[in-house]
Amino acid sequence: MFLHQKSTYMNKIKNLLLTGMALILMQACGSSTKKEADLPVRKSCNLERLYKDMPQNIRKDTPDLAFVNALCAGKVDEVAALFREKKLFWDERPAVDAPYGRFEGLDGIRSFAEGFLTKFKATSATFTPVFQTIGGGRIALEGVFKFVVDGAIEEVPFFVITDLRTPSLLEEVRMYTHYSFVPGLTPYRKPIFKPAHYEMGDPGLLTGAMRAYYEALHHAPYCNPDKIHAAFADECIVGGYDPWGTPILSKEEMSKNAHKFGYGLATYIPACVGMRYETIIDDGKTCVIEWCHIVSKQGQQERNRIAMSGCSAYTRNDEGYLCSVRISDYAGHEGEIDWTKTEVSREEAYSINLVDEFHGGCGMKEQKD
Repeated sequence: MFLHQKSTYMNKIKNLLLTGMALILMQACGSSTKKEADLPVRKSCNLERLYKDMPQNIRKDTPDLAFVNALCAGKVDEVAALFREKKLFWDERPAVDAPYGRFEGLDGIRSFAEGFLTKFKATSATFTPVFQTIGGGRIALEGVFKFVVDGAIEEVPFFVITDLRTPSLLEEVRMYTHYSFVPGLTPYRKPIFKPAHYEMGDPGLLTGAMRAYYEALHHAPYCNPDKIHAAFADECIVGGYDPWGTPILSKEEMSKNAHKFGYGLATYIPACVGMRYETIIDDGKTCVIEWCHIVSKQGQQERNRIAMSGCSAYTRNDEGYLCSVRISDYAGHEGEIDWTKTEVSREEAYSINLVDEFHGGCGMKEQKD
């Protein structure tokens, strides 16, 4: 009897101690989360703020979000577990192609994950998704990494494009952001994809406002700004991946800028440079295109243009017009490139995807007037 009472008493004491420890841990976690949420924002980006009134449906059970969340938490094993030794149908290793390098194979992906926070001089990070476009075996995730750097938040917007192996596994990830967000990065990114041809993308691969936009944009020798604007909604937001310090304009100013957009492009596109589509991810509302520049000799001589990779997203409103254009590339910063920091020489970079001139249309297809 005495032993039974003693055992019951000890169990009560044990349970009380465990409950107390759990409460302490919960309070600690809560205070940590609150502390992080209360940190000042030292450098803010525009992506989340520009589109706060354009709510999106974000799935939480997809491998793209598992990838970025594991990166933020520093969980290297969880990042690597999203890949396999080889791609499913090719004798190729999985890869992560980041703005500052390509990491191939499971060891390379582990190295990328281990160095991700350090690359941004951060001790921790969280990720806020803003757009998620799923289609054609790929997911285009757009969002903001919120890095904790010296006790304050530094926000960096990213495109994270994932090629799916299965609904829960990845084969390749390609990440895009403006070079100025990455410490020490020079504004050059060698084209990721090997060229299938030296022509601009075929607008016939696109539909609706996207097709109208690119038929007007790639109209040789110079694009048609009026037809570009005809694809835009009355209120269209252009931006989201701009460098730190870019002011957020009023809706009226943004609308005016959007409708001036094509007139700026008409001074050099496509006579000097065009885009070849590499991947197209379209869910009917948002279309995301990974592309590479094709550059003419005129483009090199007059504008110092060279071929680089980039990514663009276009969101349609309920009437089918473009209500948002978001672009991440390094165009216009060629004069700032430090060629001692690039993986290829200046001479090789200027020879990639170079053509004499652009003719109208694509392949056997003539352009529409």
